[in-house]
Amino acid sequence: MTFPLITHHPAPMKLVILDRDGVINYDSPSYIKSPEDWKPIPGSLEAIALLTQAGYQVAVATNQAGVGRGLFEMATLNAIHDKMHRAVGQAGGRIDAVFYCPHAQEANCGCRKPKPGLFEEISQRYSVNLKDVPSIGDALRDLQAAAAVGAQPILVLTGKGRQTRREGGLPPGTRVHTDLAEAAKSYLK
Repeated sequence: MTFPLITHHPAPMKLVILDRDGVINYDSPSYIKSPEDWKPIPGSLEAIALLTQAGYQVAVATNQAGVGRGLFEMATLNAIHDKMHRAVGQAGGRIDAVFYCPHAQEANCGCRKPKPGLFEEISQRYSVNLKDVPSIGDALRDLQAAAAVGAQPILVLTGKGRQTRREGGLPPGTRVHTDLAEAAKSYLK
């Protein structure tokens, strides 16, 4: 008697990549330099909770040039991220990992968006191809980094989003949503 070979194909991992400032929390032209400066955009924490509860891994990819410019220390950046993790957790969600570029623009590093280094690191860490992975940002550089690795660029109109849309030059196929809450809901239909 022979039995058919049953092969188990795990479901592909559901991943979403979010920019931080202007998407999850309010941005500031003078940088978010302390945990007190970090204030969530209404609906963003609940949106992350919805994504988490729908089985998405949530990764944050953020330029943090304030570290490279000496405006704040790594310990402060960690404290800001601790506050963000706690706030998301209190809303019932989870951010699985935060990938950040601490370099000033002048450093010309490969990890500062619009270069794709942070996205390549996410791809390696999760052992996943980022093709069509939703990547949500408010600045052109967020969308360009996503497009460079084949992710789905999504512009939200919070933060710099309205200005970004007005200035144009968005990567082909960029989707536009009012905010993170609306973008998240579009993926949960």
